[in-house]
Amino acid sequence: MNRIDRLTAILIQLQTKRVVKAEEIADRFGMSLRTVYRDVKALMEAGVPIGSEAGKGYFIVDGFHLPPVMFTQDEANSMILAGKLVEKIADKSVREAFNSALYKIKSVLSDDDKDGVETLDSNIRVYFRGRANNTDHSFPDHFMTEIQRAVARKQVLKLNYVNQAGEVSQRLVEPAGIFFYSLAWHLIGWCRLRNGYRDFRSDRIKNLANTGEEFSERSNISLKEYFKAMYAANENLTPAVVIFDKKVLNGRSLSSTTTQTDLGDRIRAEFVMDSIDFIARWLLMYGKGVEIESPDRLRERVAELTEELHVHHVRNKVNI
Repeated sequence: MNRIDRLTAILIQLQTKRVVKAEEIADRFGMSLRTVYRDVKALMEAGVPIGSEAGKGYFIVDGFHLPPVMFTQDEANSMILAGKLVEKIADKSVREAFNSALYKIKSVLSDDDKDGVETLDSNIRVYFRGRANNTDHSFPDHFMTEIQRAVARKQVLKLNYVNQAGEVSQRLVEPAGIFFYSLAWHLIGWCRLRNGYRDFRSDRIKNLANTGEEFSERSNISLKEYFKAMYAANENLTPAVVIFDKKVLNGRSLSSTTTQTDLGDRIRAEFVMDSIDFIARWLLMYGKGVEIESPDRLRERVAELTEELHVHHVRNKVNI
């Protein structure tokens, strides 16, 4: 990326948040803080009203906005791919919002880029064992947008929740975050009925409404901290750490991970598992392209399955 493109990208990044840390810009572009300071100074000298707060970061002065941005072919293509994933793992409300955004993106593309996007769109398929096969169609499928809005605005949600036994209870929930694991979206929040943090599967919510009541954060608990506590309370949930070679992923997204770390040619991914056997069978498809850091039970199960396959195919060869 040349400097002009980088300066434009930094300006766009500064408009995505109220305050952007210099470290965030440096991490995004893989450059030193000294270069960040120099680039921001160049933007200011060009007339962009950028303010700064010691120890916090940079911000754009109220009232300044870039003109409508144009998308590159690669950026538009990435949105098409993301849309295919959204179709599989998001609910109706999110799919509708994403499709609306995608139409706006397509509307500003050049004619050649529009043709390219249409060609790509018709030649991408995502086969994901998830939403379509696991959704209980007796439950509504349009709450995720409202849940996201409540998380962002820190507003209390009122919902009727159906547990595994089929019992319905009404809850007032202060949402802390949302998370995708075990092939379902989960709302994590403080339940006023149970007086503690709880995990609500979105596909078990029968009715949901935003009360509009704003709440103050009870603590600085993060999703990672919540799941750490949940592991201790629920023996059926197990954290796992797996390193993938990027070559075997072939551009595929690891949508059900809690965190991902780019290691250059590899990706270190952390998972939440409720089935060792399911994850072990899934990892088999990547062959030698994965390395299981933990837990030992997952590594052992993969080895067992590999041995079973070896014995099975050797036996069949002998019988032939």
